[in-house]
Amino acid sequence: MTTNIPDTFRALRIFDDESGYRAEVVEQTIDDQSEGDVVIKVAFSSVNYKDALAGTGKGRILRRFPLNGGIDVAGTVVQSGAKRFSEGDKVLMTGCGLSEVRDGGYSEYLRVSSEWLVPLPDGLTLQESMVIGTAGFTAALCRYRMEQLGQQPEMGPIVVTGASGGVGSLAIDLFSSGGYSVSAISGKLDEFDWLRELGAEQCISRHDLHWSEKPMDSALFAGAIDNVGGDMLSGLTRVIKPWGTIASCGMAGGIGVRTTVMPFIIRGISLVGINSAGCPYPIREELWQRLGSDWRPQHMDRIAGETVDLDQLDKVFVRLLEGGGLGRTTVALGDRD
Repeated sequence: MTTNIPDTFRALRIFDDESGYRAEVVEQTIDDQSEGDVVIKVAFSSVNYKDALAGTGKGRILRRFPLNGGIDVAGTVVQSGAKRFSEGDKVLMTGCGLSEVRDGGYSEYLRVSSEWLVPLPDGLTLQESMVIGTAGFTAALCRYRMEQLGQQPEMGPIVVTGASGGVGSLAIDLFSSGGYSVSAISGKLDEFDWLRELGAEQCISRHDLHWSEKPMDSALFAGAIDNVGGDMLSGLTRVIKPWGTIASCGMAGGIGVRTTVMPFIIRGISLVGINSAGCPYPIREELWQRLGSDWRPQHMDRIAGETVDLDQLDKVFVRLLEGGGLGRTTVALGDRD
């Protein structure tokens, strides 16, 4: 314990005990938290779909209880037992077990393992890093994995499903700024103008989609970032051009996939899973550096939505699960330095 860490501070803690499943703002000490060799004074976190599932109990995200919520965190080191980090360093962490097996970022101070802590890129502020957060990192990992498999802009348009959400909106920005023609699929027709502002050249209503039941149909897209899963992913496998790649990063529409091997063998398409939470550290560090430089979102201000505090999170969770999410919501904790 050092004088840099107050005796108590506020956190959103998730319980599942004899009193039921609930998320409450509590006072806690640093010794109440998971073990770690670095303590951060938290400036910002963010709200992801996974956070809403965890905070409401609609999804079984936490593997043990109680834990602080928040799968993202950004702040300043106030105590370090790691050689790589010193007091005053600005850092961030996304995924890596936060709000799953260890305490997460909805806390004014957070003790973490330096093993997964990333230095804040020079091109980003702490708040901007949380506008990006897990959502933007996931979009960047999609592009990284797809380009590893040969995806290039000249192959044709990329389609993004669940386009108005965090991953979708940042994927539109990231791919369009990289020279790709981007089509957006969304059920929110009143947000089509906003999606075009982010770089989408075509907006398609998911309500008007009628996937063929053929093993393969006319090839429409050179690749896809799919946030939906289920029938959406099943349909996409039938309409991807030869040698294109589908990056699968969400399952809001279901976990089942109905397809055949024909698109994979005859057209040579690839289906790659995107596990942003468990991404190896060297790739994680490389992508964050790129997100602060040549891959920095060009429409950060449009993607950034409201900023809330701990006491407002319950309402934000409900709205997000009801389909009311647009862009990214950041969470301010303590001083916003």
